Order: sequence, then C-alpha cells, then structure tokens
Amino acid sequence: MPAKTTICTAIPYVNSIPHIGTALTTLSGDVTARYERMRGRDVFFVAGTDENGLKIKEAADAQGRDVHEFVDEIAGRYETIFQGLGIRYDAFIRTSKEPHRVASRALFQRLMDNGYIYEGTYEGWYDVTTETFFKESDLVDGKSPDGNEVRWVSEKNFFFRLSAFEDRLLKLIEENPSFIISDTRRNEVIAFIKQGLRDTAVSRANPGWGIPIPGHEDQVIYVWFDALINYITATGWPSPGWEDKWPALVQWVGKDILTRFHATLWPAMLMGADLPVFQHVAAHGWILLGGEKISKSKGNVVAPLELAQDIAVRSGCAPEIGVDVVRHYLTSISSLETDSTFTYEDFDRRYNSDLANDLGNALNRSLAMAHKFVGGAVPDGAADPEALAAIQLARESYDRAMTEFRLGPATEAAFGLVRFLNKYIDTRAPWALARTQDLALPSVIRSMLLCLRSVEALVRPTMPTTADAIAAQLGLPPQTMWEAIGSEASLPAGTALLTPQPIFPRLEIAKPPPAEKAPKAPKPEKAPKPMKPAYEPPAEIGIEDVMKVQLRVGRVLEAEALEGSEKLVKLQVIIGTERRQILAGIRKSYAPADLVGRQVVVVCNLKPAKLMGQESQGMLLAADGPDGQAILLMPEAEAPEGTAIH
Repeated sequence: MPAKTTICTAIPYVNSIPHIGTALTTLSGDVTARYERMRGRDVFFVAGTDENGLKIKEAADAQGRDVHEFVDEIAGRYETIFQGLGIRYDAFIRTSKEPHRVASRALFQRLMDNGYIYEGTYEGWYDVTTETFFKESDLVDGKSPDGNEVRWVSEKNFFFRLSAFEDRLLKLIEENPSFIISDTRRNEVIAFIKQGLRDTAVSRANPGWGIPIPGHEDQVIYVWFDALINYITATGWPSPGWEDKWPALVQWVGKDILTRFHATLWPAMLMGADLPVFQHVAAHGWILLGGEKISKSKGNVVAPLELAQDIAVRSGCAPEIGVDVVRHYLTSISSLETDSTFTYEDFDRRYNSDLANDLGNALNRSLAMAHKFVGGAVPDGAADPEALAAIQLARESYDRAMTEFRLGPATEAAFGLVRFLNKYIDTRAPWALARTQDLALPSVIRSMLLCLRSVEALVRPTMPTTADAIAAQLGLPPQTMWEAIGSEASLPAGTALLTPQPIFPRLEIAKPPPAEKAPKAPKPEKAPKPMKPAYEPPAEIGIEDVMKVQLRVGRVLEAEALEGSEKLVKLQVIIGTERRQILAGIRKSYAPADLVGRQVVVVCNLKPAKLMGQESQGMLLAADGPDGQAILLMPEAEAPEGTAIH
C-alpha cells in the first residue's frame, strides 16, 4: 500500500472560470481529503487545470494573445476561486508545465514500446468544443451529442489499442464492485464496454501547442489522453518515490467524463503501461439550472464565490461563513445517481432550515442555557446514554456514507445529530430541571454540549470555518481527530464557555411584490379632526371583564432578533404543552440570548396579529422602566409552564 492516501479530482479545461458545477468536483475531493485527514491518514490531495488542446490555442489566437500568457491567467483564476472556496490541495497540476510534459511523453513511449500504440489514418468528425472524436452514428442533427458544431478530420494519427482491454476492464470491474461508484454508474460502464471498444486516435497534427510525441514532433498527444496522465504526474512519476502516492484512493469526476475516459480509457492506459490502477472512481451527477446542465457554453452559470458573497450580504453572516454556506449546499445536494437542481429559492431555504434554524439555534440555545443554569462552564458528570447513542449513530452513519463517497448522506448524518440536539433540549427541558433543582441538570447540559462538540467535528470536512467558530464558542481548540468524537475527553469539565454569538443570522426572504391594481378614485376630502379631548382614566370594569383576559406562565425556548426591525424579538414560548411564536418589542431592553430559559407572563387569548410579515400568537406583560425601556414581568418563584395567573 502507498504511504500516502492520494485523492485526485478531474481537472477543468481552462476556457472559462469555474461555476458551481465544476467547483463541485474539486470540492468533493477537498471534503474527502479533510475527512481522511481527520481519520489520521497522510493525505495527498491533487487538483489542477487542463491547458492543452486545439480549442485553447484557437481561443488565445482569437484574442491576439500569447497562448502561454492566456493559460497562465485563466489557471490563476481557477486557483483563486478554489482557494476562495476553502479548497486546500497539496499539489496543483498544470498540464502545460514541464513535469506533466515529461510524464506524458514517458507514458506514451512506454505504451508504444509495449505495442499498444500504432500509426494509422483517422477520418471522422471532431468536436473542438469538447475536444472529442465522434462516429457518424454518434451525431444528432449533424452536431455532437452535446449540441456542438463538428469538423470533418482526415489526418495521419497514432492510435491506442483500447479494444485489447475489453476483457481486462470487465474483469477489473467485476472483481472490484466498488471500483466504480455507484451501482448505476458501474452498470452504465459495463454496458458501454460490452458494446465493443474501438481503438482510439491519441494524437493530432501539431498546431504549435500541446505535448509533442517522442520521435514525431509533427504530432501532439491528444488532449484527453494527456489530461488523464495528470493524475500520475502529480506523484512524480517516472522519477523515484512515486510509489508512495500511487495507486490513488479515489478520483472524483463528473458523470459526463466517466464512461468514455475515466472508467475505460484511463485504466486501460495504466494497464498497458504496467502501472497500478487507482482504487475507486466516483462520479457525481450534474447540477441543473432551469432544467439544463450548468454550462459555460450555454451561459447559465452560477459563480460560487459570488454566491457566497451574496448570501453573506443578505443574511449578515461573515464572508468566510458565506463560503461554508455554499460548501454545505453543494455537498447536501450532491448525488452519485441523479442530477441535482439548483434554485436560488432552494439555496435560501436550506440556509434558513439547516443553518439558521437547526444548527444556529442548537448552538445558541445550548450555550445560553449553560450560562443560565450551570454558571457558563462545562459541568462535570457523565453524559446521558441517549445523547451518547445519538452521537455514535451519527458518526457511524457518516463513516458509512464516506466509505461509499456519498457526500449528501454524510452531510445528512451530521445534521441528523443537530436535529436530535434540538429535540433533546425540548424533551429534557433544562429549565424545568433547574426549577426543581433536579440532580440530572448537569448531565443534561453536558450532553447538550457534547452533542455540539461532536457536531463541530462532523461538519468540519464540509464547513471548516463554521467548525472553528463552534469550537471557539465552546472555549476549546478545534477537534481534528475523528476517533475523539463523542469521547468525554473531548469536552473537559470546567471549560469556560463563551457568550453565544449567532453564526447564521436568519435570512429574511423577500416576497414578490403584489400585482399592480387599478388606481382607486380619489377620496373626498375629510373634515378636520376634532380637538383631542383631555385624558380621562379608563372606565371602571367588573371582575367579569378581568376574567376575559387569560394570563399564563410561559418559558422562552428560543429568541432571535427579527431582521429588519430595531425593536422586535421573535420568541418561541412553551405554555404548558403548547408552543407559540410571540413577537415582543423588547430588543432595546434585552439581548435575545439572555431570554432563553426565562419565564414570562403571556396574554394567551389575544387574537393573533401579523407584524412585519410574521405571526405573533400572544403578548408578554412588561412594565415601563424610568427610561421608557421594557421590564418583563415574571413570577417571583419558578412556576410550572402553563400555570394560570389570577
């Protein structure tokens, strides 16, 4: 086995900047690499750019630019975007650079020496957009299957004997069921191979750009052929020491380049060169926008860094957290079997549901209650077995998903623990335990904090900045070792907790403007209002009027500032067995975090009202302070939630 765990990603063609579809491939490699590092493995993660091919030369010529400067600029943009997305690779391969030229020529020569490359004449259709050869039967209405224009090519080329590897490829796939992830993709590849593999042209006439073939400088290596070699270029092959990094654990690709290239041509090239074949290839589905694949050629792109910046501005989260939001969204919708559809509405919805509501509330509630009920430090004692079981389940589910390179289910496993924590808080009701001085209180608070500590680790591969922020609020260093998840040692007793700071402010999703209505006829001028009468005390009321107002004791479960309002706080209040949302104009008097767990007096039979588009299902009683600020009324001693006030 190699000393390092190598993870590769398909390298994008440098004809434009990446969108969320191309970024997903490299992000998938980054998430996998971060997970493997947490497992204690020595990871070698490789990304890069594909810079050869006729299309690149023609694009540079069209702009009147030197092709070297052209690819340097675009490759630099890719690196900037990848790094901006928090992608941390160990090597970045550029196929126009000398190390790749050396490796490509060496592998081509070895295949020639082994009898797998021969000279011949190619006649057929060539799609310059995708740099792909097609048979007449492959064309659709005179265009490539991708809808691109094709050119008739007739030239002397070198060919690779791909047909010689049909049986060996089928044997490899059948003996290693997990070689191609997933079953759907594996079946597609098997069906493709069983149709019969044709020898494929692997060179083009030298246009003045590309990697010349050894001994035949008038020909360059076909761009798809040399691009595949990048994975082994990164190891340093053919120089000594490459064996420490190869074979790779996994190669991440999009589904469109799996069957013809990464699952057939590339492993056949390795077999022909007497080199080990990588262990797994994982192919994710496309991301669709408006029912179509996101494509640079179609112009329907969504730029990942712009998306991150936009959510940060609109929600008020930190810019680096906005990057994590994009990372979370893309991994959440990633699928190995099906395509995923991106909409801005779904992006916003997931931000609110997964991050603001679930994760943000779990963090804020847990820390606020720890400050209120146990002095703001991690309590001593054993965690609740129920919480330990939930942590173990989440970790095992995450591991199982990542063993199959399923990022969506892995993310779901992490957020399953978040949802458990919110439900656990509601069920165990720390405020009730504090009221009765129940001895279980320290164990419950510790269990809540241990769940948070475990969530921090589980979201770290996908949202590293968010994980650091959670660790900081817990007063602890980042948890980077997978084996420590859920351990008592990961949460030392006595650790001082920081005051909760919202990481994901709730996003107020704008509603579409109402349809325009016909202008109304002008109203007749009103008569002047009469003078306001002098103040008179309210008329006396009888006891029967007082009894109409239903006052009960409630407990604040959640509290957050209402976006767009300087005064309103949105509260989730439990009254007996009933949970209500109440908006109260107390923001200038109380910090939302200080309200969690507090008892309040609620007018329960007040007709619900809409305030700034949110429903309020009751009213809190408060006195006017000397400076005009609100002073909430509460029982002198703890009372059961729902207790009537007379």
